[in-house]
Amino acid sequence: MDTKEEGFLPPYTARDEPQRGSWGLPGGFHHKFRDCRRATRRRARRVRATVVLAGLLCMGYTHWRYSAQSETPTMVTIKNGALLSTQKLEADLATCAALKQEPLNAPGAGRAKNARYVDGKPATLIRNATVWVGEPDEALVAGLSAQDIRSGKGYGWTTADVYVENGLIQRVEASIDVSSLAASTKVWEAHGRQLTAGIVDMHSHMGVDSLPGLRGNEDTNELSADITPYVRSRDGIKPLDHQIQVIKSGGVTTSLVLPGSGNNIGGEAFVIKHAVGHRDGRDELSIESMLAAPDAPELRYIKMACGENAKRIYGKTGEHGPTSRMGEAWEFRHAFEQAAAYVQAQDDWCATAEAAVASTKGHKGHWASSLSSYLPRELKWDTLAGVLRGQVYVNTHCYTVPDLESFVGYTNEFHFNVRAFHHAHQTFMVPEVLKRTWGADKYGPPASALFADSMYYKAESQIASEYAGKRLWESGLTPVYVSDNPVLNAQHVLLEAAKAYRYGLPYHAALASVTTAPAERLGLGDRIGKIKPGFDADIAVWDSDPLSVGATPVQVWIDGNAQYENPVELVKPASSPIVPDEKLATIPDEPIDVEGDIVFTGVTKVLLEGHDEAAFEDASAPFAVAVSHGEIVCLGACTDHVTAAQKDTTGQRLVALENGHLTNAFTAFGSLIGLNEIDAEQDTDNGGGDAFSRAIYGLAFGGTKLRVAHKYGITRAVSAPKHHGGFTHYGTSAGFLTNAANQLENGAIFATDAAVHYTLDLSAKSGSTPSISSAIGSLRAKLLKAVEENKESKNSTDPYSESAFLRKVVVGEMPLVITVHSADAIAAILTVMEEVEIATSKYIRLTILGGAEAHLLADVLAAAEVGVILAPLLSYRTTWDQRKTLTGAPLTNGTVIDKLLDAGVLVGIGMEQDWLVRDLGLLAGIAYANSGGRLSEQAALALVSTNIDKLLGLKQEASTTSKHFVVHEGNPLAINSRVKAVSNGQGKLTMFA
Repeated sequence: MDTKEEGFLPPYTARDEPQRGSWGLPGGFHHKFRDCRRATRRRARRVRATVVLAGLLCMGYTHWRYSAQSETPTMVTIKNGALLSTQKLEADLATCAALKQEPLNAPGAGRAKNARYVDGKPATLIRNATVWVGEPDEALVAGLSAQDIRSGKGYGWTTADVYVENGLIQRVEASIDVSSLAASTKVWEAHGRQLTAGIVDMHSHMGVDSLPGLRGNEDTNELSADITPYVRSRDGIKPLDHQIQVIKSGGVTTSLVLPGSGNNIGGEAFVIKHAVGHRDGRDELSIESMLAAPDAPELRYIKMACGENAKRIYGKTGEHGPTSRMGEAWEFRHAFEQAAAYVQAQDDWCATAEAAVASTKGHKGHWASSLSSYLPRELKWDTLAGVLRGQVYVNTHCYTVPDLESFVGYTNEFHFNVRAFHHAHQTFMVPEVLKRTWGADKYGPPASALFADSMYYKAESQIASEYAGKRLWESGLTPVYVSDNPVLNAQHVLLEAAKAYRYGLPYHAALASVTTAPAERLGLGDRIGKIKPGFDADIAVWDSDPLSVGATPVQVWIDGNAQYENPVELVKPASSPIVPDEKLATIPDEPIDVEGDIVFTGVTKVLLEGHDEAAFEDASAPFAVAVSHGEIVCLGACTDHVTAAQKDTTGQRLVALENGHLTNAFTAFGSLIGLNEIDAEQDTDNGGGDAFSRAIYGLAFGGTKLRVAHKYGITRAVSAPKHHGGFTHYGTSAGFLTNAANQLENGAIFATDAAVHYTLDLSAKSGSTPSISSAIGSLRAKLLKAVEENKESKNSTDPYSESAFLRKVVVGEMPLVITVHSADAIAAILTVMEEVEIATSKYIRLTILGGAEAHLLADVLAAAEVGVILAPLLSYRTTWDQRKTLTGAPLTNGTVIDKLLDAGVLVGIGMEQDWLVRDLGLLAGIAYANSGGRLSEQAALALVSTNIDKLLGLKQEASTTSKHFVVHEGNPLAINSRVKAVSNGQGKLTMFA
């Protein structure tokens, strides 16, 4: 095997192993000894004693001559009579100078070539691009105030060519003459598409938390102790983690790979680029070759974490801590105390040594003799000492006000700075606290590394806001959007920035939040994150505005090397950059309920099921929608209604919209909303286990999740009891209104038992079903038993028992929903269903929930009339049973939904996480934007509304479009849309001003 071609290196090189003679001695010594041995042979006839003596003398002489050629360590006697090496002392003295140096940003301008550049790679000219430089145009900012510039003035897109050579951006100019470049230059035509710097993800665990997740590949947390500053993420990064390639396909070129948050102090982090091995333009396959700044090793990073995680993992009463935030504070302060003592010991030694050098004018034998030891060195504390010296950049996982305030206190007690607080949900509430961080006047206050709207998964994330980024920005702080991969799929971390723009963060700041802002906080702001001469040639060209829904790279460059030889490119019409919508900067007021009449004007599209999209497209002007007691009573000119509304002196009956859209209300399916308020808090959860149950008994109304769901257009939800945690289901689901006060309210429940649910993913391997085969076999036995009971006309004494519901399933009276991802498991399930259908001569109404590998059986599913509710819409191989999914362009030709739609499968989009209540419209938008014409706008919205009804066989009158609808300002499939009004079919219209 050619190891170089395969991307591997032999274990040693010539320079790694010193040349040795045949006896294992240094080569030169071996040759000298051989000469000596020949001399002794010529005297072989002499007396043996003389021969031996001569040989010994010759050996000694040779050894003396060899030693004389090498440098002999000089020793110095110290006060206690011990000997110390002056060479070692001099090296320690040199270290003293290094200990005093704070790292600067990795230099950008002035480099002849990128330190990561691989010799022989040709230059590239990207022509006719629409370029986002990443900073304001100098010609436009003259005379502007800092506040004006921060608000976005001077920023914009420009038309230019980008020339890269030696791994660097060399020129960004209009119409670069190709004839002026080397003949070997590759020319790539952008056709006017948007070009940005590669995306920078400042919080990732890819490589250490490899996907699909397997126990043997899990290296995220070192849990042997709570305080582990001495471990390094680079020692666990797996370059062959396929997720690195998936993430890069989203335009992400750089990631900070952090240890996990299980420890209060978790260890060193490393910034890597996503080019791996020869196929990605590297000269070897190694972690070393992935480091983003190999010529700036002084840039170092550490991960720390406050709050729930450490006390949950380490808190063992009577054994070890911390068991509380108070205990965590001690762990932090004690660790910093020990590191501070270590720093002091080193500083004292250095001061003594430097004073001795000064007093003896550097004479080796004299200055060294005044010392009593070598420079104190302890690997355990070196990294934390670097933190206190300002040499290691601190990134700390902290959510809540007490965590943030305590940690800011540590910075001031021990004098170190924080580059970013991560997760940081509550930072927007305490900007003044962040500004008190030690060193904020010099380095700036910490950034907040956030998710746009992922929350509610534990108590720390319960108090949060989708408008956090906007509020931080307005407080003079810096929001950065991150993935926490694999918690979120870093392939789509740009969507977090796009949602931040939707929630009011200025357009330029949203783009900065995944480019220039993280680059600057990493000390790499002069190298990555911008399209300027002297910067690394990490570039992404997009098929649409990068903050638009479904934006996908058509090509990605890292260090000037194109990462895809034949990338899959989606078919999309040419698009222009988004014109920033200033209306998004206004946070909506609290909703109000309107029970009377109201008229909306400025409606441009009606996308309700049952209404022809084309019927309104030819309208010469926007039209009106009249609503009375929560029901649509007029669509069109509605002259009488408009006139009557205009006479209302309160001005509350007439609402003028810009680009208004009317759609079906959304239906949430697959999540635990209504059964769970905080995922990790048992008291707020319905619970789970091996007991079959009905969701109707566990519904809890009026919670945050349901309130937010209604606010974002979800009027109805279908939730099933949890089985073994997370996205698992066991029992019958209930269909209910999201804004009902309780289940006794008229119309609150539209389906007491909507479907029977089972889970046959990897979580099914537990208890009495320790394998997938036994779990599927168990379901088969239950179904066949139900068939026999029906034949024998056995009526259960309990109509709500598992067997009673299954008797309805096997005769097609009730749908069966199975949560499963594996194509092999789906195939086995279809075989079981066929067997049951033969036994009953009835059709089983089966729906697959999850379906990451369903595309592999698309034609079979279509023929069997089995629908699929995808959750997630875009799987990223998080588990072993999702490993054969499709991650989309530019890596794969299509995604799972594309293949299912092509085969004619009825498809819906579900929610694998409760926080997605804000995102159903955007998920439909992604499906629409990247469908290549497979979906109309109305069909895309049906994925999160009426298709769910059809798959579950819900009564049509429950979703009558004149009663369940949403009024949007802007297209709900686009990033700049907002919900303005929601009707839940119960005579009330909720308005969001």
